[in-house]
Amino acid sequence: MLSKTFYAATVALAASTLVSAQTFTDCDPTKEDCPNAPAFGDDVFLDFCVNNGEDYIYSLDGTTVTYDDEHGAVFSISRLGQAPTQSSHKYLFFGEVECTVKAAPGPGIVTSIVLEADDLDEIDWEWVGGDNFNVQTNYFSKGDTTTYDRGGIHPIENPTGQFHTYGIVWTKEKIDWTIDGNVIRTLTYEEAKGGKEFPQSPMQLKFGTWVAGRPDAGEGTIDWAGGMADFSNGPFDAYYRDCRIVDYAGGVEGAIEYKYGDRSGTWESVIVITEDGEAPPTTPTTTARTTTTSPTTAARTSTSSPASTSAAQSSAQPSSSPNASSASSASSSAESTLVTSVVPSSSAASSAAASSAAETSAASTPPISPDNAAVEQPSAAPSDEPSSGMTTRANFALGIAGLVLAYLF
Repeated sequence: MLSKTFYAATVALAASTLVSAQTFTDCDPTKEDCPNAPAFGDDVFLDFCVNNGEDYIYSLDGTTVTYDDEHGAVFSISRLGQAPTQSSHKYLFFGEVECTVKAAPGPGIVTSIVLEADDLDEIDWEWVGGDNFNVQTNYFSKGDTTTYDRGGIHPIENPTGQFHTYGIVWTKEKIDWTIDGNVIRTLTYEEAKGGKEFPQSPMQLKFGTWVAGRPDAGEGTIDWAGGMADFSNGPFDAYYRDCRIVDYAGGVEGAIEYKYGDRSGTWESVIVITEDGEAPPTTPTTTARTTTTSPTTAARTSTSSPASTSAAQSSAQPSSSPNASSASSASSSAESTLVTSVVPSSSAASSAAASSAAETSAASTPPISPDNAAVEQPSAAPSDEPSSGMTTRANFALGIAGLVLAYLF
């Protein structure tokens, strides 16, 4: 018990030195008038063992993904400067997402699944390749990184060596994170500061891999990632076998687009546009409708990043996993640890991918402090790191000292 508690505290402390949420967006509807977000408006099943899902998914600049008939989409990293990331063209407004994933192994390598909104609401899964025993969950609201108490660490068996199905069930009342169909964490609306910190705007699905353990990364980032990436042991491959997306569409049938009715960022302000006109959201149903499978005619060869479409208006980032077999996932919720420091979010995965097109250092990107964390910013200089800032080594050293003193006394 002592070692487990110490482990959780250590990971939490390392994570507390990071400022994690996405910090820029092409258009933040809480600050300006933005285009409507295209809606899934239905249920989609993407089988990446059969096709590349190009009707629903696109690759960010600098991304190359290959496809395997057994393992699905292959996101491979073999050198610095790579951060393969894909994003959905459309948005869901409450709903369900499930992806069957085998995370990339290796210290310094991060795999992620992210739901992200244009106003920087975010729900995350992240796997750190050097930790083959745990997966991490996180959430953010409106890009707020002023507190570091949102992250969770959850046990799971061999996430880099076998497939598991990771899910998010998102309603206006709560968020459930699931592994192999078992709920391992729940966040209610009220628990998120009475709803003020609850993700509630239409979101895109984003997923991919990135390098956290690199020479230009902060010490806290490298420690969280399990050390420096050793590319002599590469390539490091993450596999996404399939994804299921269920758009509750705010409880409105036939959704085509989501319109931001004002700048409040609340779910009640979102207007659902259908062929028949506009409708306010109702209480979203939690019953999944019949799924539809993406067409099987898409090319099976390697795909390289098409340019971003106007439908995609934001970026993404990554999360990680401990020991528990899928058979024991139900009991894993009791073993899960909610940490009191932020676990790095995956909202910058797509930013990392876009920046990987030019393999330059992120040194020109200033650290993000509480003063500028939630401020809309232009894209940072290209790098292979998500667009999340880091605090200084001094903060990390002070945090370690604090942990040691707390542990001793």
